Amino acid sequence: MILIATAGKVGSEAARLLTQHQVPVRVLVRDPKKGEELANAGVEIAVGDLDVPESIDEAMVGITALVLVSPAVPAQELNVIGSAARAGVEHVVKATNKASADSPIARRRGQTEIEAGLAASGLAYTLLRSNAYMQNTLLLGPVIAKRSSFGSSAGKGLAGMVDSRDVGAVAAEIAASPASHAGKTYWLSGPESISNYDVADVLSRLLGRTITYQELSFDEHKSAMVSAGLPEAIAEQNAQAFSLTAEGDAEWVSDDVQAILERKARSYEQFAADYAAAFS
Repeated sequence: MILIATAGKVGSEAARLLTQHQVPVRVLVRDPKKGEELANAGVEIAVGDLDVPESIDEAMVGITALVLVSPAVPAQELNVIGSAARAGVEHVVKATNKASADSPIARRRGQTEIEAGLAASGLAYTLLRSNAYMQNTLLLGPVIAKRSSFGSSAGKGLAGMVDSRDVGAVAAEIAASPASHAGKTYWLSGPESISNYDVADVLSRLLGRTITYQELSFDEHKSAMVSAGLPEAIAEQNAQAFSLTAEGDAEWVSDDVQAILERKARSYEQFAADYAAAFS
């Protein structure tokens, strides 16, 4: 049995794929409503709280492999890792990013702390370092639909954006057959690095109208995200990440998705076509 914590973009996709291949899978959720769609697809749902170790221990019973993909809150993910160690889990697939102990972005520093705890746990594990998710551009959907434009503090920076469905597929593949992946780190990206100007061009062709991109300052972008409803702390971290993208931080690609899945990673064109309704 594989446990997935939690049911976000990557975790939900991994759960669906494992279930389709008749692999027993359980997903840990705090809100039962968030697991309804997965339950209808045949996924076992465990209700628990990452801040409550006892509830994690209950979900960990009978688990042989763990996919750990949740908000990078060190105390919470370390609770999950501790539970996995107590339960004798054989392998952990940890979704992470470009973690760094001295990063200006709090969640990257948090990932470093979590990874250190995982390394110290004695558990076999694999790290999945993903570039920016294509799905993050769905947050721009309402603005693009209304104004046919969007802005960012990423400037002209390039990013090897990856479809979170591909990350979920990689996580599922490794969790189902982990032996050859122990101790390895994979860098997951799309097939090419693109800028927000490229995103605007793709959406313009797809939607049949001109979509424009505007370069914003850090403060302008942070303010826009707060106005859109994001908590200030999250908006600040996002603006920091985009500002680093402007400096080349995300300008990398790899063939790890293709090597593991034996197919090409989805392009932004493919992603946008699948989610066209969100921008219309």
